[in-house]
Amino acid sequence: MTGQARWLHARVLDTLGPAITGGQYPPGSVLLTDELSQEFEVSRSVMREAVRVLESMHLVESRRRVGVTVLPTEEWNVYDPQVIRWRLAGADRPRQLRSLTVLRSAVEPAAAGLAAHHATAEQCAALTECAIGMVAHSRGQRLEGYLLHDIEFHRTILKASGNEMFARLGDVVAEVLAGRTHHRVMFEDPDPAAVTLHVKVAEAVRERDAARAEELTRRITIGALDELNVLAP
Repeated sequence: MTGQARWLHARVLDTLGPAITGGQYPPGSVLLTDELSQEFEVSRSVMREAVRVLESMHLVESRRRVGVTVLPTEEWNVYDPQVIRWRLAGADRPRQLRSLTVLRSAVEPAAAGLAAHHATAEQCAALTECAIGMVAHSRGQRLEGYLLHDIEFHRTILKASGNEMFARLGDVVAEVLAGRTHHRVMFEDPDPAAVTLHVKVAEAVRERDAARAEELTRRITIGALDELNVLAP
């Protein structure tokens, strides 16, 4: 695919994906590839490639002589980072954030407890470095810098758990954290209590205190839910 074709492909996806996840094309809607090609002013090959990507996310199903059918929400790959990003950009953002944060509250405390048993020395050091970075960016409305350290902290916890299923949720958690920041579902500065909890989780993992690491992480996720109740009711 040429550079121009890649740009057109991305443009189609960035428009059609959010339109589907945002409800502009409800489940059961049938889209015709030829009509879409004309609407987006792209070749059939570019449109077919975009449809293949949407099919891989289980957003649509393409059948000959029928067209491209939008699938029910229950069939979507809701763990796909791009699908999460599109849904968080839509009107359903508060419910999506809450749903994803509840998922975090179920998974991350257990992952932190396991990390206290399995984390390597390098992973313990990475957690400490991330926590220090979060502290350093927690004042002065430096949310983008804070976000980078926050994402890496939670990715490391999930990887350090030693559970490959938890580790694969790293991209999901990253999208939740990025969505909160980029859609302004956070205070201008992070909650100081939450920042302190991250520092304590890093300490608990380093000290191999699984119960404490799990409890502290649970408090982080509960705090995130409480914050949503205020900012995205």
